Amino acid sequence: MTAVPIHPMLTVTDEVATALREGRPVVALESTIISHGMPYPDNVAMALEVESVVRAGGAVPATIAVLDGRPRVGLGAEDLELLASHPDVVKASVRDLPYVAARGLHGATTVAATMRLAAMAGIEVFVTGGLGGVHRGAETSMDLSADLTELSRTPVAVISAGVKSILDIGLTLEVLETLGVPVLVEGSDEFPSFYSRSSGFAAPMRVDGAAQAAAVARATWDLGLDCGVALAHPVPAEDEIPAEEIGVVIEQALADMDALGITGKATTPYLLGRIVELTGGSSLATNIALVRANAAYGAAVAVALAG
Repeated sequence: MTAVPIHPMLTVTDEVATALREGRPVVALESTIISHGMPYPDNVAMALEVESVVRAGGAVPATIAVLDGRPRVGLGAEDLELLASHPDVVKASVRDLPYVAARGLHGATTVAATMRLAAMAGIEVFVTGGLGGVHRGAETSMDLSADLTELSRTPVAVISAGVKSILDIGLTLEVLETLGVPVLVEGSDEFPSFYSRSSGFAAPMRVDGAAQAAAVARATWDLGLDCGVALAHPVPAEDEIPAEEIGVVIEQALADMDALGITGKATTPYLLGRIVELTGGSSLATNIALVRANAAYGAAVAVALAG
């Protein structure tokens, strides 16, 4: 891998910058899961643990966010604490980045925004919990995540536990096919659904091991395809919530959200929080476990790509 000059709009830690210049493996991590995805202080503990898992796998972690209007690639402990506890952190997708930067605000980056900033820094691998996608009822609401658009135009391998199960997984896979995004599933012929290893939908393409996944990502970009690669890594079997069990909970959470009239960017944080309440915290434990597993796998993919 040839190191890419670091973009002047970014503030990059010395550790991350050195690794990039030397062509060593780096794994990008999002920050929305810290500020809008988990309660405090679980979010801080999770962020620190995920970074340690990436390091144990032989890669350098680069948590991405916007602080005081400046896109940051790599964060310190105080930065993570700020994101986890500050009341005015904007949930920043790609369209929000110019506003957050110009106004000097704090922004926690979504999958789409993290992909964009990671690519600007020259990072090829990004680990998250779950992908955004087509929301249920999108045929009337037209509510599609910017994650899908970004995957179609930003060359980063995105490791997740699949599309968030609160979404329409089937339609999301159809849109990714239309956009020409390679969708790989690690070690399974079935596409996972975040909390569960099963979804009822076949894996578009299967890979077995980080080396195979890295080879497909490299071939994607060598072929001149300027898109991302969606790599689904199923939640560990011992940590999953069976699809039929979590399905009932999700339907209740969706009904509660509709009754409250919640729409737009507030939907995913509300639903994830409500699911934690309805499951008595078991969904949070699963969420943490799958992020941890994704981090280990993402580090292995980054090492394979760098090699």
